[in-house]
Amino acid sequence: MSQESRRTSQTGVVLRLGSTQTLAWASSYYLPALLAAALAAELGLAVTQVFGAFTLALVISALVGPAAGRAIDRHGGRAVLRVTNLLFAAGLAALGLAQAGWQVWAAWCVIGVAMGSGLYDAAFATLVRLYPVSARNAITGITLIAGFASTVGWPLSAWMLAEFGWRGACLGWAALHLLVGLPLNALLPGDGPSPQPLAERSRSQPPAPPAAPPAAAAAAPAPAPASPPASPWLAGLLGLFFALGMFIGTAWATHLPQLLQTVGASMAVAIGVGALVGPAQVAGRILEFGFLRRVHPLRTARVASLAHPLGVAVLLLAGAPAAAAFALLHGAGNGILTIAKGTLPLVLFGPQGYGARQGWLMMPARVAQASAPVVFGLALDNWGRGALWLSAALGALSFAALMAIRLHTDTDGAPPPR
Repeated sequence: MSQESRRTSQTGVVLRLGSTQTLAWASSYYLPALLAAALAAELGLAVTQVFGAFTLALVISALVGPAAGRAIDRHGGRAVLRVTNLLFAAGLAALGLAQAGWQVWAAWCVIGVAMGSGLYDAAFATLVRLYPVSARNAITGITLIAGFASTVGWPLSAWMLAEFGWRGACLGWAALHLLVGLPLNALLPGDGPSPQPLAERSRSQPPAPPAAPPAAAAAAPAPAPASPPASPWLAGLLGLFFALGMFIGTAWATHLPQLLQTVGASMAVAIGVGALVGPAQVAGRILEFGFLRRVHPLRTARVASLAHPLGVAVLLLAGAPAAAAFALLHGAGNGILTIAKGTLPLVLFGPQGYGARQGWLMMPARVAQASAPVVFGLALDNWGRGALWLSAALGALSFAALMAIRLHTDTDGAPPPR
């Protein structure tokens, strides 16, 4: 296959995965915000119970992640992602047919399994298995597309809610998984034991003998920088960075209007400013795909991790007039950090065993994500404006974790995978 043909094939894979990721996020992570109130009212539940079921789904997704990653490492992403379409469809259909509270919880348990094996981490592992040399650009590509999940998902959910009720909306999303998501994932490249990416890599890098001398090993180009794959310290720092980032992102996504009101913004202004976060995330990903694509992922992640605490500092100093500036900084940084979740494990550990490792690294992050709305809500209720200091401190700690990686590895100056 020519280089142009391989590039075209990879573009098709990115488009398909980006589309199915948009569907997966829109029908799970972004679903409760619009459907929870109507569901709770009809079934006689408290809205907090519905969000509690969603929190349980996030915890389950954390526990499922490592096993899903191992399955992708062994069998490829096509088989796993097709199963997740069926799980999403089953869980959403069960939610749409629920008649009691326990059935809502059970449905979200099924959706949680689908989230743990079918959202970004699974897509990233699929791309790394297919394209270990050029996974960074592919990962950026799917996050660019799926960055519009809320932009597409919320209006579509709102339309289905208005036309067919919350039950019809759930069943509609289930149907989309079967009619759109499942066929698109079925078109992914084959998942045999000797997949295309290994052949692709062998064309650009001749196989080295197992006991190659140091000089020969240095001369052969590597798909990712070498670093100690079994280092608990390195894995711990990376896991801490991911957990802090997902805690901050989820906390602000949940409480942004109330947080902006603590610095004097009106509810209308807070909602308008909140609408800037999504486009800013996409802008950050475009920046990473273009100007920053030749910069080492560790360096871009460091810069991006500073965006949130810098935005909070501006907000604390200038108050409500700086709310838009905060949204742009926070959104752009968060957009780049989403890509870093996929590229940093690749550049620090290499592609071997990526899926399982990614599952373990993201497990504490998923738990942090699940706890963020409640924990940060308590901080906001008790400290008010002081919760902003906590948010900024956590952002600074995530930057410190990335700086500590430089102290204990030699990957900082190595070229990133393309």
